[in-house]
Amino acid sequence: MRAQPNALIWLVLSAIVIALDLWTKHLALTHLEYGRPVPVIDGLLNWTLVYNPGAAFSFLSDASGWQRWFFSVLAVAISGLLVVWLARTPRGDWRTALPFALVIGGALGNLVDRIRYGHVVDFVDVYWRVHHWPAFNVADSAIVGGAIGIALFGLFPGKPRPEAG
Repeated sequence: MRAQPNALIWLVLSAIVIALDLWTKHLALTHLEYGRPVPVIDGLLNWTLVYNPGAAFSFLSDASGWQRWFFSVLAVAISGLLVVWLARTPRGDWRTALPFALVIGGALGNLVDRIRYGHVVDFVDVYWRVHHWPAFNVADSAIVGGAIGIALFGLFPGKPRPEAG
């Protein structure tokens, strides 16, 4: 019996997410002024450089600094667990591998910021009139997309493939 290839190849997508995230954050840091919105689509989207020492929706952003290390350890632990699961996932199971790869890439992209700066660099400001969604970045988008994929594909699994014999 031949061993099935695992889904670790999907880590290439994680690396692409990390590279895109770091590149866009570099652009934001070099071309935007902190807290000063640059309109992209009036009434809907600005580029606005902000720093988030917390997690999603600025959770724990006002803590005394311990959250930097807590979220760093959490990112490493979750990414490590997902890598193990990718190693146990058949290569063709994209419904499992794709969301895992997105979460890994996003978590590690934000981890780089936490280690380098002590906070995460955010710059995408989506809003409607006076109502602003919390600013985010490419890594955050990958994490959310991956989490949605994990939930949806978990709730609505695809049709099982017939066993090759």
